Amino acid sequence: MPKQKEKGAQSVEGSKTRESSRFFFLVIVFMFWFSSYIYVPVLSPYVEHLGASYVMVGSVLGIYGLMQILFRLPIGIGSDYLNRRRPFIYLGLIASGASCLLFMAGAHPGWALAARAVSGIAASAWVVYSVMFAGYFPKEGAGKAMDMLQFTTVIAQLMSMMISGYMVEHWGWNAPFVIGGLVAIAALVLALRLPEQQQKKRENAIQLKDLAAVIKEPLLVKVSLLSVLAHCVLFITMFGYTPNQALDIGASKESLGWLTLAFMLPHAVATLYGSRLFGRLLGDRGTLLLGFAGSALFTLLIPSMPTLAALCATQIGNGFMQGLIFPLLLGKSVSGVAPFKRATAMGFYQAVYAIGMSGGPFVAGWMSSAYGLSGGFWLGGIAAALAAVLSWVWITDAGASR
Repeated sequence: MPKQKEKGAQSVEGSKTRESSRFFFLVIVFMFWFSSYIYVPVLSPYVEHLGASYVMVGSVLGIYGLMQILFRLPIGIGSDYLNRRRPFIYLGLIASGASCLLFMAGAHPGWALAARAVSGIAASAWVVYSVMFAGYFPKEGAGKAMDMLQFTTVIAQLMSMMISGYMVEHWGWNAPFVIGGLVAIAALVLALRLPEQQQKKRENAIQLKDLAAVIKEPLLVKVSLLSVLAHCVLFITMFGYTPNQALDIGASKESLGWLTLAFMLPHAVATLYGSRLFGRLLGDRGTLLLGFAGSALFTLLIPSMPTLAALCATQIGNGFMQGLIFPLLLGKSVSGVAPFKRATAMGFYQAVYAIGMSGGPFVAGWMSSAYGLSGGFWLGGIAAALAAVLSWVWITDAGASR
């Protein structure tokens, strides 16, 4: 009996330790995304304020995705090869803080380009954050781990983006960069207390030699291409030029927080609940068709909205429609892949959709330079409409591709 009591006490103590470790890690995750997103709603207006053309604005927005194309897979492979997580956690926080400092280094668009490139390196480390946090759970708890990470990420993005416009309005353009840098430094100090998390060498670790086999999976490739178009729309609209449109119709920088709230709240609701509900009603193909077609409509409406309230209405619709899309694409990216290939498939999927994060804003910047801001939103609407057609052609509710 004493031994059983001792084992029971150790089990309870171990459970409390795991819960404490999870909470501590989530605090670091919150601070990581807070520092990375605090300036996003004012980024394109800020670069335009520096005297940049729309082509340069598009380059600053697009380089974020380009760096993830270049660094995401190498970081994931390096972490698995070294069997170490903590150095890459540090890398993400250092890069996030450094990007904020680079924004303040000089009043020239080139500094903004360099700063956003470094923030892309920070975001590339996210794959290691995901793997490390999943390691705090038993294998069957991986889904719960990802839900907790997703919720923390959304809350951090929402809270940071809500206050950025207010800070610029009252304290100047550099205020979000100062706060973002300080939060990243504080998170790095906390992360120094993280214990290293070493795993047994896994058979399903990302390997370059496995990529050739992975890209032969038809559904994975098609879903990845749909995700490229989805990220094009996202980084052209809310994470791109929609704040410029708001300022152009007379909104204050402080009111950009309402624009963020209008997009992020329905986006979070649709991400957590909408895709499952509409999936039961319409099936996966119907839900993707609705999401992309709705996003095309709301994106095309953006340039014609005369007031901030009307513009916010388009963001409510766009946020919800895009929230239907991303969870379905994420699930389908591995649904047709053998279990031992799924880590590689996820690495491929994340690297490919970064093309949309990079190419969408860059081409939209060129369109906006030639035709005004409306040109960029036309591009986003066309990309979403094309994705709606491809969803109908490529996706079946049985989970197979045509």
